[in-house]
Amino acid sequence: MAIKNAIVLTPDKLNSTDERLLDVLSDGRVTPQYAADQLDVSRTYASERLKRLVEHGHVEKLAPGLYELVDDPRQITDS
Repeated sequence: MAIKNAIVLTPDKLNSTDERLLDVLSDGRVTPQYAADQLDVSRTYASERLKRLVEHGHVEKLAPGLYELVDDPRQITDS
């Protein structure tokens, strides 16, 4: 479950792996291993990036090892 009071991770704070991970998540739910295979990174690194996105409320952990995009920070618009 995402932390409600977390500071939102802004687009300028995303690294290139975060950007690519968000692209993979936009296609549907992922496991760390699937994300790692798609991004050509280690499963550990993919898992760390997913956890960071969860901490900022952009991704939800649905079950152990299963993640879904909730809010793409690249889509934030100034009102």
